[in-house]
Amino acid sequence: MTLDRQRIPVLEVDATPLRVPELVEELDRFVQEGSKRTILGHNLHSVTLTLSDDGFSKLYQRSDVVLLDGAPVLWLWGRTGKAEGPVMDYRLGSTDWLPALDQVQGLERIAVLGAGAEANAGAVRKLQSIVPGARVSGFPGEGWNGELEDKAVAWLHLQQPQLVLLGLGMPLQEKVLERRLGDMPPAIYCAVGGAIEQLAGFQKLAPRWLGRMGLEWAWRLLLHPRRVAYRVLGEPWVLLWLLASRRLKRQMLKRRK
Repeated sequence: MTLDRQRIPVLEVDATPLRVPELVEELDRFVQEGSKRTILGHNLHSVTLTLSDDGFSKLYQRSDVVLLDGAPVLWLWGRTGKAEGPVMDYRLGSTDWLPALDQVQGLERIAVLGAGAEANAGAVRKLQSIVPGARVSGFPGEGWNGELEDKAVAWLHLQQPQLVLLGLGMPLQEKVLERRLGDMPPAIYCAVGGAIEQLAGFQKLAPRWLGRMGLEWAWRLLLHPRRVAYRVLGEPWVLLWLLASRRLKRQMLKRRK
């Protein structure tokens, strides 16, 4: 069972807007069920990939939870008027909800998959402090390839986690879920991007006031210009072209009818 989807105006994608307490409730339910679930997030990068990659799109359509992660996506959804309280409360990047894992009932086994060995170990230690009663294990993802992917899937079967934080960066982490979700053991699989390095203190988080103003992109561009320059300055134009192309195709189909 998936949560009700809500359409994000203009962007032509759906999401499941939740705040931290509501996400904790869903995690409670998923842990109790012990079934296989996925939690993804939507920002402009994932929207562009959803509109241009059929496999990526199908993964998002099948996902149990698609959080609002990214100010433009959040603001556009806010136009629907469906927010209860401040719209920014619905912006849930991974580091917004990971500190609340101690509130999830019955969470006893967590797996951290991704990042370099040192960052992975640091994230494991941080999560152990957040959820003291849980067993937290880590598997670094540096140099990811087919052989390492096979080993990671085998490792997950040995660990039998209830919650898996998959931090290989977008779109690699989503491609792994596309390819291998059927081979993986039952768990809640969360695509968390760079949150592993952020938990470990390897990436400095933007001040929360910047995030609430929708200016976190400027912080990332300042700290990691080579890594995010295209996503911040180039990809929005690609997204506009994709949206315009889809709209034009629909108009042409209507005229033919």
